[in-house]
Amino acid sequence: MADSEQKPTPENMTMMQAFEWYVPDDKKHWKRLYDQAAQLKATGVDNIWIPPGCKASSPSGNGYDIYDLYDLGEFDQKGGKGTKWGTKEELLALASKANEVGLGIYWDAVLNHKAAADHKERCEAQEVDENDRTKTVSDPYEINAWLGFDFPGRGDKYSEQKYHWYHFSGTDYNADNNKTAIYKILGDKTKGWAQSGDVDSEKGNYDYLMFADLDYSHPEVEADVMNWGLWLSKEITLKGIRFDAVKHFSEDFLRKFITSMDETHGEGWFFVGEFWKDSLDDMSRYLERMGKKFSLFDAPLVYNFSQMSKTENADLRQVFDNTLVAIEPVNAVTLVMNHDTQPHQALEAPIEGFFKPLAYALILLRNSGYPCLFYGDMYGIDPAGTTQSIPPACGGALPNLALARKLYAYGEQQDYFDYATCIGWVRLGTWDKKWGCAVVLSNAGPGEKRMWVGDMHAGEVWTDVLGWEQGEVTIGKDGFGVFTCPGVSLSVWVNKDAEGREKFGKFDVDIYKS
Repeated sequence: MADSEQKPTPENMTMMQAFEWYVPDDKKHWKRLYDQAAQLKATGVDNIWIPPGCKASSPSGNGYDIYDLYDLGEFDQKGGKGTKWGTKEELLALASKANEVGLGIYWDAVLNHKAAADHKERCEAQEVDENDRTKTVSDPYEINAWLGFDFPGRGDKYSEQKYHWYHFSGTDYNADNNKTAIYKILGDKTKGWAQSGDVDSEKGNYDYLMFADLDYSHPEVEADVMNWGLWLSKEITLKGIRFDAVKHFSEDFLRKFITSMDETHGEGWFFVGEFWKDSLDDMSRYLERMGKKFSLFDAPLVYNFSQMSKTENADLRQVFDNTLVAIEPVNAVTLVMNHDTQPHQALEAPIEGFFKPLAYALILLRNSGYPCLFYGDMYGIDPAGTTQSIPPACGGALPNLALARKLYAYGEQQDYFDYATCIGWVRLGTWDKKWGCAVVLSNAGPGEKRMWVGDMHAGEVWTDVLGWEQGEVTIGKDGFGVFTCPGVSLSVWVNKDAEGREKFGKFDVDIYKS
């Protein structure tokens, strides 16, 4: 078949989490991302997962302490108009700019709970065991809880729905006695926790996570949040949604929500859930129940990276053992770090600095999974030094790895996983993305691999696009080359005359200079 009749090779896609926990509380983040949009697209980032843009419990809240779904930084509520990230006008400007340069936006939807109620309401409740929510530890009694949401700053604009005690299944504070506990709300308009099988079974029933826990068995809750999804998609140009804490709220509702979005906007939206668990069986079953229209973050892979980075001479051949990407390659979002696993956070999973480039090469330059870069690795963490300022990962070379994926990591993959502390692989290229690449990485001394890149490359001279390994490799007539990498490092070899080589080393990681 002639080249002109062949289908173009689909481009490799890469997403980036566009925030970290300690982004400065200066209300300028939407502006920062606006300024970065073109540069991110040019280095191979196709979609950005932005932080929760709904009004939080305070002007400094990161958005997981969500107050009002319909306030995107538009109304004077909870201490101000804008969110930590900026105003709605700035958010819309970012969305417009991203659309202009071809950068998609994924919204971070926090649908499990509400925080910072406007007033207290009395209701009957029962305390439950923190470690087994199916066990009660008190008789039913009346509590006075923060469960009334009136949204006075917004009024009835966009939604007339107000929230009362009967819209929630649980809470964590009783103002009558100032007691903090997990309270299951009782009454004729609520059914307690979500049904078994509709949420995760950890802690008996993991419906309750924090704040005022929404009850999706209540038709008003379901209708209001379904309406919000359609409203949001009309307000802002989006390409997908990241759902927070999916193991804590109704799977049945989430399936309805996704179906509604698909029916309204057409197939093609990307949906990914935070189902942070190391049980592959649970993750795989969840994907099956969601009809495979859904992806999950590969938490087990993150833990593998963390453990290997702290183990001397770890066996790199086992890096994908017991990971989601190994068994669900199409539905796995691969990552190295996120806002929950970064230093000083609840799920901290430390990854030694030397291992970060290896980990990113393993998710970016291979043929399985949808890789997600982390803002903190791209630009650095905590510039104000709230806890600990950390410079960009990979010596600032992460943008180059992302660009190598976009330009060269195509075609058949051949693995050379034949030595515990030094592994390699090649991507042979395709008819229209012909360059290919050869990757060698080591977590011990300098590494060397004799690898076949194809006799179509015979006579070509290849060099390391990262510039970490010096010298050149001339591909033999038989298509083989001997590729090396420095100790405790990696190299990415590509034809020195390959299209796009001049684009490397151009990314400016100083996002806070203005």
